[in-house]
Amino acid sequence: MPLVSMKDMLNKALDEKYAVGQFNINNLEWTQAILAAAEQEKSPVILGVSEGAARHMGGFKTTVMMVQGLLEDMKITVPVAIHLDHGSSYDKCKEAIEAGFTSVMIDASHHPIEENIETTKKVVEFAHARNVSVEAEVGTVGGQEDDIIADGVVYADPQECEQLVKETNVDCFAPALGSVHGPYKGEPNLGYKEMEEVRDLTNKPLVLHGGTGIPTKDIQKAISLGTSKINVNTENQIVFTKAVREILNSDAEVYDPRKFLVPGREAIKETVVGKIREFGSNGKA
Repeated sequence: MPLVSMKDMLNKALDEKYAVGQFNINNLEWTQAILAAAEQEKSPVILGVSEGAARHMGGFKTTVMMVQGLLEDMKITVPVAIHLDHGSSYDKCKEAIEAGFTSVMIDASHHPIEENIETTKKVVEFAHARNVSVEAEVGTVGGQEDDIIADGVVYADPQECEQLVKETNVDCFAPALGSVHGPYKGEPNLGYKEMEEVRDLTNKPLVLHGGTGIPTKDIQKAISLGTSKINVNTENQIVFTKAVREILNSDAEVYDPRKFLVPGREAIKETVVGKIREFGSNGKA
């Protein structure tokens, strides 16, 4: 099945009250694990690629070609989008789209709202002409995402969210409402009241960044309030590293990388299967 944009899969998720997982990829094994989990569970899936991860894998084009090769070799039948996560500029989004990305996030949330809207609008015009979906953000999600470190959380202003969505026609939207990138220090505190308000003002699928460590009851509540895409990365990084470390610590003679990469890959697959079921996207492909 060819790569698709996120638009249809997220609109369906919004209508049917479940969420599609965005699972970030960092290498071949990561991608294999996520695709295998989605195929097994008959779930649509979004492969998130940060600019840093794309650099690590060789560039946007190499990343797209790797994913396309796996779709064919693994005989993947479920809808798969490849999405630029936290695109830092119009130029980076354009570069990703020209390399074959089917979806991009333009993150101009650190600029004043007028500049955020102006940049987002420009990306939407370029992307939509090529059937590529666009995600935007208002407010500040805490923690570190790749090269971006945010001090604390700045809640999105619902009126600014409405303004951005109306003026740009983005396909989905990430209002910062208390989640953070990376592990939580203490209990997550999500702004459900604001989430409901933003949903009613925008009528767009909402995106929850920093999905690792949020209790299932909070995930379910967020989905009931219009969250249709949930991003997960840290949890997969933790289980992968734990599995690899166990192998290397238990056998100092291991030198074939497959001996520790395969258990790492299986740990990710198992985690992604659990998330797909938690988000309710299993059987929705």
